[in-house]
Amino acid sequence: MKVLSFDSSNKALSVAILDNESMLAETTINIKKNHSISLMPTIDFLMASVGLEPQDLERIAVAEGPGSYTGLRVAVATAKTLAYTLGIELVGVSSLYALTDCGKADELIVPIIDARRQHVYAGFYRNGKAQREDAYMSFSDVLSSLTDEEKVHFVGEVDAFREQIAKALPKAQITETLPSAVLIGHLGRQLSPVDVDAFVPQYLKRVEAEENWLKDHTESENTHYVKRV
Repeated sequence: MKVLSFDSSNKALSVAILDNESMLAETTINIKKNHSISLMPTIDFLMASVGLEPQDLERIAVAEGPGSYTGLRVAVATAKTLAYTLGIELVGVSSLYALTDCGKADELIVPIIDARRQHVYAGFYRNGKAQREDAYMSFSDVLSSLTDEEKVHFVGEVDAFREQIAKALPKAQITETLPSAVLIGHLGRQLSPVDVDAFVPQYLKRVEAEENWLKDHTESENTHYVKRV
């Protein structure tokens, strides 16, 4: 199965092409760029580099979130358009899982994405399998939930939290990692395809504008954001 996989959910952009278990091509760009401009040219470059045509692809695997709202919309919109246009399968993989390409089998791998204001998107994985659902949490809650774990390995966007980790969990390992589109592709080969039309990003958190609106409104109110003039 030939799989195109990619992640543009945060600062880094990662794209890979797999043929069954073999990685044919991969690139990761770790600079802040407009993914809506750079994603398709990167895909085109890799496809040409390995001599594949769009019709050779059989599945799209995309990082579905959590992460940057804009980055997720770019990735999911691109994935849905490609899957629909080419008539091929689509699967979504956690953006946090994409950060777990390191560590030992007996460790609890905790990938984190900085959500600002001392909050993170956090995952909890062991042997490549989620032990809990990905969540939006305060980082203090993440730390307090891990006090009974013997071996913990924090990965992902860890730099801003090193001191807190060292103080709360001095034995924990800390490794900064970038998203791996290859890892997304390998897991994506094993998942059941989703309904392309119904597929949406997994934000895990409301946008700030919606949170501010809800401070003065309840979700049950039959009120529109935009009032008639």
